Amino acid sequence: MTDFSFRSSHSSGSARLGWFCTPHGVVETPAFMPVGTHGTIKGLSVDEVAAVGGQMILSNAFHLYLRPGDQMVRALGGLHAFTRWDGPMLTDSGGFQVFSLAKLRTVSEQGIRFRSHIDGSLHEYTPELVMRIERNLGADCIMQLDELIEGRSDPDASRAAMERSLRWLDRCRVEFDRISRDGRDVPPEFAVAPGAPALATQDPVRDLVAPPQALLPIVQGGVHAELRRDSARGILGAGDWDAIAIGGLSVGEPKPQMLATLELCASELPLDKPRYLMGVGHPDDLLEAVSRGVDLFDCVAPTRMGRHGTAFTPDGTLQVRKATNRTDRRPLVDGCPCPTCMRYDRAYLRHLFMAEEMLGLRLVSLHNVAFLTGLMADARTALRDGTFASWSAAWLARYRARRAASSASST
Repeated sequence: MTDFSFRSSHSSGSARLGWFCTPHGVVETPAFMPVGTHGTIKGLSVDEVAAVGGQMILSNAFHLYLRPGDQMVRALGGLHAFTRWDGPMLTDSGGFQVFSLAKLRTVSEQGIRFRSHIDGSLHEYTPELVMRIERNLGADCIMQLDELIEGRSDPDASRAAMERSLRWLDRCRVEFDRISRDGRDVPPEFAVAPGAPALATQDPVRDLVAPPQALLPIVQGGVHAELRRDSARGILGAGDWDAIAIGGLSVGEPKPQMLATLELCASELPLDKPRYLMGVGHPDDLLEAVSRGVDLFDCVAPTRMGRHGTAFTPDGTLQVRKATNRTDRRPLVDGCPCPTCMRYDRAYLRHLFMAEEMLGLRLVSLHNVAFLTGLMADARTALRDGTFASWSAAWLARYRARRAASSASST
């Protein structure tokens, strides 16, 4: 039996119910992956995330490389042991993070040269280094290094970035295979406090062998159909992959172009591999993408918005700080089974934000994560019951109704 596999059963158009098997467990899809950039979903414990339906989480290799260091994480037992998450895990290479460091980096064929936003140190971030970092971290799925550019870039710039991403994928695969064959590099020595347990790297027989991992390619090409086709076909011609990611969306392009790009990718990618849409996490976007054949999602939106007092509801977003919540004893969402809605009301949550109590940030973040994992669970149920198309249409109509009414009243 292989370490990674995917199968699907019920479908509705391009949407499908599936199971993605990894060394740390099975992910029932479609599924939302909460983001733990620095090895933690901000403000939440992994137990809380699992309790509200989180099946697989994401961390960022770029940030962990800078702090505490991928070799340190490896010495402490790998990312699963370090974070105490024992389920499936994915690490992003950091292409988006480097993209957002526009004033601190330069891109060349060799890789990306950047200065750390932490201490100003200079780094050469190459496909080979990224593979060594991600294999040290040890997540189940690891992403190639790609070149991400702004979503509305012209065809020439988009083609150049897409073709470079394909060349970097080849280099990632070569280094990935080398590590699989020869083992991980000998790690540095770290001092251990007297009486503390030995580090994982002090057992070289076990430590040098890389854990089973899947390298995932990323389809790029902006919103240009020909480039997306060329990217997908280049990826499929380069090897057999356990899953395939779709990147470079939700970075400034109009929503209709994003959806059209997803439809095109669905027509080009194989049905027997899970499709992972990177960096998309608003509720309506998730359902639109599921209907276009996407299986996995990640985004920082639920926790970022939660920290700013914005909660997801079936009727759109709710601003917790609004004065109308001062005497509102309802939960954020009636009938929501998350711990926040089961125990606390809007009046109390507003008080926490107005008093700048960190509990408020945690509770709304937890609700938002639960909302998205629950939405994907409901989508799986509708797929299994054969009601996905009608259920999704009704859900989206309700979610967007208030926005439409607000727009109408302002004209």
